Amino acid sequence: MEVNLTLVLVAGALVGCGAYLLLERSLTRVLVGLVLLSNGVNIALLSTGGRAGDAPFYGSTAVDDMSDPLPQAMILTAIVITLATLAFLLAMAHRSWQLTGHDDVQDDTEDARIRRLAVDDATSDSYGLTADGQDDDDPRQEGS
Repeated sequence: MEVNLTLVLVAGALVGCGAYLLLERSLTRVLVGLVLLSNGVNIALLSTGGRAGDAPFYGSTAVDDMSDPLPQAMILTAIVITLATLAFLLAMAHRSWQLTGHDDVQDDTEDARIRRLAVDDATSDSYGLTADGQDDDDPRQEGS
């Protein structure tokens, strides 16, 4: 099975750019990132199908000359799932725009509180102590 190097490079570039855009805070950029990522994955699936061949109908041609229908079916399924996900994300971005005037995702207040508690615990005097008050890396514990 030969793989087209151009398709692999294009798929890698699309997946890389899509993953980068998914990490942004703007829902519009996340939407574009999801489109790029899904197209990159679809191209990667297409490249796994091998060379083009005849239609895969039983008895119409030799089995070795047929194209593999599985990657095509997987791509079609992925397109439908991506369309539904994009419609949901677009509705979220539109609603966010209506409510706040922008589509940036805000920090969750509970996440910020937990982050502050973690920083406070890391800087406290009891950080790293065991239940009996000894440091975790205290050499006196190794002899006991």
